[in-house]
Amino acid sequence: MSNVKNGLFYVLTIGGFFCLMYFIVLRGEPLEVGKISEVKKVSEVSSIVQINETLHHNVTHPLAILLLQIITIIVVARIFGFIFKKIGQPTVIGEIIAGIFIGPSFIGMFFPEFSLFLFPKSSLPNLQFISQIGLILFMFIVGMELDIKILKKKAHEAVIISHASIIFPFALGMALAYFLYTTYAPGNINFLSFSLFIGISMSITAFPVLARIVQERQLTKTRIGTIVITCAAADDITAWCILAVVIAIVKAGSIVSSIYVILMAIAYVILMLKVVQPFLKRLGDIYSHQDTLSKPVVAIFFVTLLISSYLTEIIGIHALFGAFMAGAIMPQNLHFRNVFIEKVEDVSLVLLLPLFFVFTGLRTQIGLLNDVSMWQTCALIVAVAVIGKFFGSAIAARVVGQPWKDSLMIGALMNTRGLMELIVLNIGFDLGILPPSIFAMMVIMALVTTFMTGPALDLINYLFNDKKQDEKAMESEKYNKYKILFSFGDSERGKSMVRLVNSLIAKTINNSSVSALHLEPSNELHQYNINEVERESFKPIKREANKYNLTINTQFKPTLDFEKEIIDTANQGDYDLLVVGMGQSMYEGSFLGRLIGITSKIINPEKLYNTLTGNEKIIGNNGFDDRTNAIIRSVKMELGIFADKGLKKVDDVIILILSNEDDFLVNYAQKMINNNESRIMIIDYGDKIKQNAALKENIRAIEQQAPNHIAVYERPKMNGEFLKDKDLLLISLNAWNYFIENEPEWLTQIPSLLILKKQ
Repeated sequence: MSNVKNGLFYVLTIGGFFCLMYFIVLRGEPLEVGKISEVKKVSEVSSIVQINETLHHNVTHPLAILLLQIITIIVVARIFGFIFKKIGQPTVIGEIIAGIFIGPSFIGMFFPEFSLFLFPKSSLPNLQFISQIGLILFMFIVGMELDIKILKKKAHEAVIISHASIIFPFALGMALAYFLYTTYAPGNINFLSFSLFIGISMSITAFPVLARIVQERQLTKTRIGTIVITCAAADDITAWCILAVVIAIVKAGSIVSSIYVILMAIAYVILMLKVVQPFLKRLGDIYSHQDTLSKPVVAIFFVTLLISSYLTEIIGIHALFGAFMAGAIMPQNLHFRNVFIEKVEDVSLVLLLPLFFVFTGLRTQIGLLNDVSMWQTCALIVAVAVIGKFFGSAIAARVVGQPWKDSLMIGALMNTRGLMELIVLNIGFDLGILPPSIFAMMVIMALVTTFMTGPALDLINYLFNDKKQDEKAMESEKYNKYKILFSFGDSERGKSMVRLVNSLIAKTINNSSVSALHLEPSNELHQYNINEVERESFKPIKREANKYNLTINTQFKPTLDFEKEIIDTANQGDYDLLVVGMGQSMYEGSFLGRLIGITSKIINPEKLYNTLTGNEKIIGNNGFDDRTNAIIRSVKMELGIFADKGLKKVDDVIILILSNEDDFLVNYAQKMINNNESRIMIIDYGDKIKQNAALKENIRAIEQQAPNHIAVYERPKMNGEFLKDKDLLLISLNAWNYFIENEPEWLTQIPSLLILKKQ
């Protein structure tokens, strides 16, 4: 009755007011006499022409053009970034090349009309301003990611290596400018300005890209990783201070004016360090206990960022330095920095930074390098950049006591330029110091030096191959221990894995070794909080292990290729057993529905989206996702695939024997009985125990050693009631595949599950 009443009210209200509005329009039309010209009325006849004109106006409107540019840029940047990530290069390389691809060097050359429509000259200022906002936010993040505490601890070595890696290429860059000035420098630029900018362009290291490479190569916790991150951070601070001075000198024009600008910059830095930073720290201390920051508090920090950028812009040392400085003085509290990076990073990195890459690409006209001499000049610029940065850093590292391998690796990493180089080049281009031809050469140099980092590290590792020493160390460590590795995602399943592993080795701890592996997406980690993430990830695991006096060797690795990392860690570690999670819980409705056909026709939009975007793999016929199947195919040791249903104890265990190949499961029965005094119930599902004398004898021997701890049941005994109060089911991979295909119904009632694949 209520629905009818509501529907009637809706119809009468909408219909009544619609009729009233129509009546008003009819009564108002006579009022047009004397107001609307005959020409206007005639034009109404040609409505198609008018529609076309309106459509053309809408399509070419500045806002429509800007939105189309952003859509195109993001799509192309993501495609190129994905391609370059797949070939082992930083995503930023692909995004930079995407900008060059869309610009005049390719699209503009082969599809000039499309390029003119998509990037009309009048639209470029809008694109530039938005990209500058993205850079301000990005530099704010870079400043926050610098850990000043690490700089203080490693100041001595870091400062020597870092400053050497700046002064070497800076001096070589100024020497190079001497030979380039006559031919390439703009007419109104003096030699000092030109040489200073060439020098600073050669001296930049891309701290964010370098940090990401260090993470992906698992160097974060190594000595060289700590040193190179510290050097890059010190390099960033020093280089940006030098850049601010160079900009001040260039903009001021005269020595007196430049001194005035530098003094203003020094006053600004003192203000930020002595007044603003203590205020922000006090604010951070007050609100650090809150789970979420209130909007007014967040607004204060963002206003600080904007004011800092504004001050440095009007002083004359560029807004980006202000953003960098604002990030560096933010409270050191991890919660604060996490909040701000999460709020800023997605917008700046995904949406706004690609605009900067493309804007740089629009400025990069590789077609200007149209003769051999210009390409020779480009090669000379690349050579000077590599010699100055690579060898400058490597020699300094060797002098302070690093071995040659580490010194060369430091040189290769410090030679990474990436995005930071592009920022400097664009500043030089905007100031009119770098002409289009030199700008294009410098962009190529940035790409080459960033691209070569990965291959250079691989070559260094190959030349200083420590494989034999590693094998000896592993052999001496191994003895005859039973080595287990388990890889966990969330902490609850990790704790269940600890209980499972303990049931296998509880009384043989001295002759066993247990390692826990936890992986995190490297693109979601930041250099400043990686240790905190590692600590929090393993805290529940260590707490659970302490209950059993179990020592856990922890391994934390940032990566974007989870299955490869698990496979490589397991195969290279010479483990006897690897335990991994099923990937997607078999107890979730969508997964179980795929197994037994209950929800086969139901499509989860979120899971479909994740599948299409690559975040979630399509589940295979055996019930495992692609990641688990890849591990099954590639590992060289025995493998346990663990499906957790809240495993709290391993007292009552069922082992299912389907074929003669399942006889190795009896070894696990013996381990659980000896170490955990578990009660084992073996289900002779395929009637194989009766026919296999050796298997029958092994079970009888266990019965003699531990009576009342093991029993064999025939197939008819197996039903839902039989499974109800059990803790764990052990089953071979072959048996699992059989039941998934032929008898999946009873799987709905099983407890926690360990699927074992024989070595």
